[in-house]
Amino acid sequence: MSTPKGPTLAVVPAAKADASAGVRTLQPSGWPMPKGYANGMMADGRIVVTGGVIGWDSNERLAEGFVAQVRQILVNIAAILAEAEARPEHLIRLTWYVVDIEEYQANLRELGQIYREIFGTHYPAMALVQVVRLVELAARVEIEATAVVPR
Repeated sequence: MSTPKGPTLAVVPAAKADASAGVRTLQPSGWPMPKGYANGMMADGRIVVTGGVIGWDSNERLAEGFVAQVRQILVNIAAILAEAEARPEHLIRLTWYVVDIEEYQANLRELGQIYREIFGTHYPAMALVQVVRLVELAARVEIEATAVVPR
C-alpha cells in the first residue's frame, strides 16, 4: 500500500458561529489562507439555493452603479435566506457574475465593507466570472447563493 501524495486536508471552523451552524471551512494544509473567501466548505442540513439575484428592490427598481447594486443584492440574498430560516453564516457558496471585472477590482475595499456590514465575517467558497452581459441590461452584477441550514 502506498502513501497518497498531495496536500492533506484540514477542516477549520471559519468562525465560532459557523461551527454551531454546521458549516465548516475546508483549508488544505500548507495552503495560504485566502482573504475574503474560502477554498472549500462542508455542511450538513437543508439546502437553500437562490436564483441569480440582481440589485433591484421590491419594486424592481435597479440600484444605480456597481457598488449600490452589490449592496442591494446582498440585502436581497439575506432576505431570501431569512425566508428559509437561514442566516449568512449558513452560506457555503457565492457565484458572482460581473460585466466588468475591472469595475469589481476597482471597488474591492468598499465591497468588502458592504459585505461585512450585511453578512459579517463569514466567507464561503466564492467564484467570480466575467460575462458579456446579464439578462437585465442595466445590471452590472448578479450573484447566486447556496446555503445549508442545519437540521
